[in-house]
Amino acid sequence: MRGLPKVGPAAFAVGVLLVSCTGNLPGNEVGTPARGASALTGSGSSPIKNVIVIVQENRSFDDFFATFPNAEGTTQGLMKTSSGDMYVPLQPVDLKESCDFKHSYQNYLTDLDGGKMDGFDDEGANGKCNQKKSIAPYQYVKPKQIAPYWDMAKEYVLGDQMFQTQGSDSFTAHQDLVAGATIFDTAGDESLVDLPTKTPWGCDAPARTRTSYLLSTTSGLQYKRNQGPFPCMSYETMRDLLDGAGVSWKYYSPPIQGGTGGIWNAFEAIKAVRYGPEWGVNVTDSDTAIFSDIAYGQLPAVSWVIPDQENSDHPESKSDTGPSWVASIVNAVGESQYWNTSAIVVVWDDWGGFYDHVPPAFYDQYGGLGFRVPLIVVSPYALGGGTQNYVSHTQYEFGSILKFIEDTFALGSLGKTDERATSIGDCFNLYQAPRPFSAIPSKYGKAFFLRQRPSYKPVDTQ
Repeated sequence: MRGLPKVGPAAFAVGVLLVSCTGNLPGNEVGTPARGASALTGSGSSPIKNVIVIVQENRSFDDFFATFPNAEGTTQGLMKTSSGDMYVPLQPVDLKESCDFKHSYQNYLTDLDGGKMDGFDDEGANGKCNQKKSIAPYQYVKPKQIAPYWDMAKEYVLGDQMFQTQGSDSFTAHQDLVAGATIFDTAGDESLVDLPTKTPWGCDAPARTRTSYLLSTTSGLQYKRNQGPFPCMSYETMRDLLDGAGVSWKYYSPPIQGGTGGIWNAFEAIKAVRYGPEWGVNVTDSDTAIFSDIAYGQLPAVSWVIPDQENSDHPESKSDTGPSWVASIVNAVGESQYWNTSAIVVVWDDWGGFYDHVPPAFYDQYGGLGFRVPLIVVSPYALGGGTQNYVSHTQYEFGSILKFIEDTFALGSLGKTDERATSIGDCFNLYQAPRPFSAIPSKYGKAFFLRQRPSYKPVDTQ
């Protein structure tokens, strides 16, 4: 494995039964491909020609899908107290969360508490919400508040075992979604974690900006706060594989004040892209440009879509537009020429400090796995759509999305977490006739987002 040593024995167990997508489907007949059967052999023979990865912000699985039928959710959480652990009810709340809970690597360790998953009340929050022993992270969003997500999950596939690659903030999460890992040294024992000291998080940061990193040693991980390199990296990303195979790609990112050099996105921190001809072409300064690309037949083979902060589901944004934003993209694809060739993957970048009851499936030498985040897979070839909700219980991580892209377009492998990860390909039946599309109802439609003025805020500051 290039750059990522094999994972050692698990430090703690998941505590839930992990079942493959094909394992809980009745009705497979002898002599016909099983539901969930995939043509993804790395040959590029898949009927899927367009993969759209929509990246939302800072929500745990339990925060959005605690009560989803057939999913591994809960409505009570474990809390550490001076007299021992106790269960507390998760409070149903509105999507407009006023508190932004802390979720750095140190907060991850606090929440994790050695695998007990009982430290969420000790992590603290920002601003006026900064209170010790707060039970605010012990919550779940009322399903009606996020109805488009539930509608997609009911009609297609909801993954309830998608783990963030690292227990860290949004900077490294977005890196993992394009690079598979944040290992930056040749020995393979140093990986970025948490946030750079200044914004923007990338090559346009002020000269003295530093990163934090984890050093893997024989005695364990050492946390090197603000001692890492300037955040303008040279490691390989999916861009290298896609360009090498001649496969088109685009990263749709919202603008912030200061011009294109101030865009907050994963490729801002990739030197070859930021200072190459693809900056401003493959990497846009408009998240809504995806609508015109769909309408005019210019959608690339692989897309990442990063929302404006107002539409990101990010706590403290005091906005309820995130579910409609995602629905508007899904509807645009579904009502276009691209539906029969598309796979839409909706994922949240980190847990945002919200309670989740399932411990990570294993613990590696790079600060992962992190906690669970929601995963929704929408496609005419996706499983689901029957009389019973379909939930994938397969263990995934962000590298699972990258592996699916690699297999779909016969790209080879980055040799990072994508190599060890299980592809999300088992959420599809690529032998079935494409399912017709039905629009996802939402409070706000595409026209709302095309009229919406940019907030000019970073997608995240954590």
